[in-house]
Amino acid sequence: MGDWNLLGKLLESAQEHSTVVGKVWLTVLFIFRILVLGTAAEKVWGDEQSGFTCDTKQPGCQNVCYDKTFPISHIRFWVMQIIFVSTPTLIYLGHILHLVRMEEKEKEKEKELALHNEKQQQVVCSKAKKGPIKDNQGHVRLKGALLRTYVFNIIFKTLFEVAFIVAQYFLYGFELKPMYTCDRWPCPNMVNCYISRPTEKTIFILFMLAVACISLLLNLVEMYHLGFTKCHQGLRYRRSRNATEASKAMSENIQCHRISHIKKTRMNQEY
Repeated sequence: MGDWNLLGKLLESAQEHSTVVGKVWLTVLFIFRILVLGTAAEKVWGDEQSGFTCDTKQPGCQNVCYDKTFPISHIRFWVMQIIFVSTPTLIYLGHILHLVRMEEKEKEKEKELALHNEKQQQVVCSKAKKGPIKDNQGHVRLKGALLRTYVFNIIFKTLFEVAFIVAQYFLYGFELKPMYTCDRWPCPNMVNCYISRPTEKTIFILFMLAVACISLLLNLVEMYHLGFTKCHQGLRYRRSRNATEASKAMSENIQCHRISHIKKTRMNQEY
C-alpha cells in the first residue's frame, strides 16, 4: 500500500476550513480508516493469495478460483474507497486555495495602482468591495460559490459512500466463508477452495463497514447542520432588516408629525 502522508497533509489543511461535523468526519477518516488500514488490515490480508488453497493440483485451477472468489482485493477496494471519498474534499480545498490566491492578486494589484495613481486606486477599491475570504481567526467564510462547493462536496461524499457499500455487498457480501466452490476451466470438475483466517477477516470487513456507515451518517448530519445554520442566519438577517426598516419608518413618522406640528403652530401664530 502506498504512502498516505501526502493525502493526510492535504486533508489536514481542509480540516481547518470545515464545519464541526466535517472535522469529526475527517477525524474518523484519519483514525478508523487510514490508520487501521495501514497498520492492521494490510497484515491480516497479507496471506490472502498464498493462504488460498484448493483440493486439486490442476495447473491454473487455483488461480482462476482465486480470481472468482476475490474479483478485487479487499485492501485495494478500501484504498479506492478512501481515495474516492476524499476527492470531493480535495476539490473543495483547491477552490479555497484558488480564492485565496485571487484575493492576494487583487490586493497586490491595488497596491501597484496606489503607487502609480491615487485615483485609480479609489476606482479599483470601489469595484472590489467584497468581503474577505477568511475571517479574523483564519477560517474561510462559507458563503456564495464556496458554500455551493462545500455542499457539493458533502453530496458527492455521500454518494460515493453509498456506492461503495452497495458494491462491497454485491462483490463479497459482508462475511467470508471458510470454503468456496469453483468449477471454472481449467478445473477438471467442481473443486473446493479454502481461505485462511476467515473469522478474523470477517471482523475487519464488518469494522470497515461500520466505519463507512458512521461516515455516511456524519455526512447526513452535516447536511442538516449546514442547512439549519444557514436558515437560522437568514431568518436572523430578515428580522434585523425588518427591525431596521421599522425603526426607519418610525423615525420618518415622528419627523412628519414634528413638521405638521410646526406648521400648525405657525398657522395659529399668524391668525
